Amino acid sequence: MTETPAEKPTGANGRTTDIVAGQGGVMTDEVGVITGDLTLRTEISGDQVVVRAQYKDADEWYTVTGARTTVKHPEDLEAVHAVAVGILHRPHG
Repeated sequence: MTETPAEKPTGANGRTTDIVAGQGGVMTDEVGVITGDLTLRTEISGDQVVVRAQYKDADEWYTVTGARTTVKHPEDLEAVHAVAVGILHRPHG
């Protein structure tokens, strides 16, 4: 995995980026902590934004614990995704 996370095309309602979880991994609502090479996807529906994670190239997506919010403008999706990636992408621990 590269130092800089690579964003993947997701469409108008979401952003997707591959990351490497730092020490302690990423806490999810469904299965607890997931670690290693992950993909983050931030989705918007109406004014609700949620961040989900999956093991890279897996089929299952999990909701990142505490990563739901309400936004005033759809453009805020970009900022929410950037913050999630900035917090969770820790390739060196």
